[in-house]
Amino acid sequence: MSEALAKKRKIQKYLGNVEVKIEHCKGCGFCVEFCPTGALELSKSFNKKGYHPPMLVDQNYCNGCDLCGLYCPDFAIFGFRVGPNPNFKKDEKAK
Repeated sequence: MSEALAKKRKIQKYLGNVEVKIEHCKGCGFCVEFCPTGALELSKSFNKKGYHPPMLVDQNYCNGCDLCGLYCPDFAIFGFRVGPNPNFKKDEKAK
């Protein structure tokens, strides 16, 4: 994991989730690159075509914005919001 990706990862106010159509994915990595919260990584496993599909690292990092789905040229992934995240804690400095 890159240092820039680690800086993006913070527990989000809302829980999101992603659905991946693994066999439609060509492993381009656009979803991983443009995820604003760093919630996605390319999997180490392969699909039937020999590509590495994306996977959600942790649901706490995903806010369900669906930018992954908007950037996917093959419509192989989409994100959605699940609801408020019980693990989210307001930053004490922000008060």
